[in-house]
Amino acid sequence: MTTHLRRAAVVTVGLGLLAAAFANGADADDRLPTSPSNGGSIVFLSHVNTPDMPIFPGDPDPVFEDTFTIANDGFALQTVTIGDHSGTHWGAPCHFNEGEACAESMEADDFVHPTAVIDIRAKVAADPDYALSIDDIRRYERRHGKIRRDAMVIAWTGWDQYWNDPAAYFNEDADGIMHYPGISGEATEWLIANRDIGGLGIDTHGVDPGNDTEFITNTLLLKEDRIHLENLTGLGQMPARGGWVVVGGVRNLGGSGSPATVLGFTR
Repeated sequence: MTTHLRRAAVVTVGLGLLAAAFANGADADDRLPTSPSNGGSIVFLSHVNTPDMPIFPGDPDPVFEDTFTIANDGFALQTVTIGDHSGTHWGAPCHFNEGEACAESMEADDFVHPTAVIDIRAKVAADPDYALSIDDIRRYERRHGKIRRDAMVIAWTGWDQYWNDPAAYFNEDADGIMHYPGISGEATEWLIANRDIGGLGIDTHGVDPGNDTEFITNTLLLKEDRIHLENLTGLGQMPARGGWVVVGGVRNLGGSGSPATVLGFTR
């Protein structure tokens, strides 16, 4: 059996096990696809980390160092210094709330969620300060059905188009106020109370709009076992309903999150 065939077999078996684990209580269209051959695919929803990627003002600059090289040492190894919330990343409840869980206390199923991808690109194109609203959620549900329990609700803003231009990505005005879209506190509160969501995601540097200096959405969301996903990309690869995300990343002691490889499973 070739290497590629062995990998395909492992992926198919692994996805089958995941599908079985999440099948109970889920509608057929909400179950994790059992394999790409069933019409689904596995896609990256995360940026590649680089030294010059956009870094939230005040956060440490990432440093990539070749500590060992094949030419000199017979193997390659990088030393990477990076903040918990740089690049595509997930955030733990302790990121904004004392007494809540940090990385080492999270459960494995906190990192696997069905998705609801809400397209607000047209509204963001007209207003960079736009925040996902309850009306947007209701409009989504009229078209795609009720958002299921434990969903990762993702605002698709299209803002990742500016990733390679940090000035445009943060869009600061003359007073240093950033202008990029987010998710409103009202929508966050409604989703927690009425849909018992597992988290929120977005393709900007924050689930809070850039001009919200009080971080209302983060503070409301990050409690119990909920997480956020920020700096996502490639959301056009995901269906509005029926997809899943699996979030990878290191679990550091006391970590308030970490840079992540986010995999999307489509149908």
